Amino acid sequence: MNDTNLADLRKTYAQRTLSRGEVLPNAMLQFRQWLEEAIAAQLEEPTAMTLSTVGAAGQPSSRVVLLKGMPDDASFLFYTNYESRKGHELAAHPLAALNFFWPGLERQVRVEGRIEKAPEAMSTAYFQSRPRSSQLGAWASPQSQEIASRQELEAREVATAKEFETQNPLPRPPHWGGYLLRPQLIELWQGRPSRLHDRILYTQQGTEWKIERLAP
Repeated sequence: MNDTNLADLRKTYAQRTLSRGEVLPNAMLQFRQWLEEAIAAQLEEPTAMTLSTVGAAGQPSSRVVLLKGMPDDASFLFYTNYESRKGHELAAHPLAALNFFWPGLERQVRVEGRIEKAPEAMSTAYFQSRPRSSQLGAWASPQSQEIASRQELEAREVATAKEFETQNPLPRPPHWGGYLLRPQLIELWQGRPSRLHDRILYTQQGTEWKIERLAP
């Protein structure tokens, strides 16, 4: 495939509409409604979201993580290794962006906000609810660090399983846990024909949400 072929790839979006009059006044409740619709539609990985962070030199980086909760409908919860690249970047710059894309519904959601670590009890409860293999993996993998080979990683997993063979569930690693993104901005995007997409922007102002319509 050459660049000309790529430039010709396009899809007409025409499933739904989106207006200020039909959205809820609370951005988090509106997001939850859209998420539930994505789950009900049996879309593949509806909780997958792109997490973007910024390094010390100002270089952005992105990766896909999974949404694991919305505590009190006030934040977006995900889990990871605190010593990973994203962990170090979030420690230095506790601001991040999320992006959900549900092509089956021709929808996208952008989120921007501040980051804080989840309470330790919350992180421990979730960690110990995971499959044992995932618990072992969190202990065995030095996430984002260079390793010599796949065999090294598998050997670390075997050694970890031996170390914790009498413990079930495993204790939570001190370097692993949750983050809460507390949103300051949430944008809903609904695909429309002629690339005249519908965009509704929520901006948090105190305890209320300001709602605006944006040009596509």
